Amino acid sequence: MLRWSQSLIAAALMAVAAPALAQDATLPPATRFSGIQVDVRPLLARGLGPYAENVRGELQAALARTFADRVGGPGPTLVVRVTGVSLNPYAGSETRFGGGNATNTDYLEGEALVVDRAGTVLLRHPQLSATNASSGGAWYDPASERRRVTYIAGHYAAWLKKGLGLD
Repeated sequence: MLRWSQSLIAAALMAVAAPALAQDATLPPATRFSGIQVDVRPLLARGLGPYAENVRGELQAALARTFADRVGGPGPTLVVRVTGVSLNPYAGSETRFGGGNATNTDYLEGEALVVDRAGTVLLRHPQLSATNASSGGAWYDPASERRRVTYIAGHYAAWLKKGLGLD
């Protein structure tokens, strides 16, 4: 009876520790992915429909460029789940002495999951990117918001590659 309960406790501890082992690790330098997917379901669940699809498209393109040398072959899939996006509605509100309302930052939050063919998460890497809201140019330009999303997606992708130890 004692041996059976010790085995059960050991299995339970491994089950609890396994997700922790998948967190904040880096990948072997030669890692290649079979593909890259962007998951914006958390944004869609908040009713951000077309906006979420725009974020997906920009981030998918940025990840494809950044990880171009890492895609192809039978490796695991890189899944990036976007959990939050915040673009300041007004860029350029600082005073000439550097003060202001401190809302001149755009954020893209999510996590990267490295998933094997069986669906097992091999690695989980949470990440928050913050960029200056002026990255899209003049705030009054109608194309500014799109450029800001493009910029922060590229920023997120570049830092993700570093965070995974693949730079």
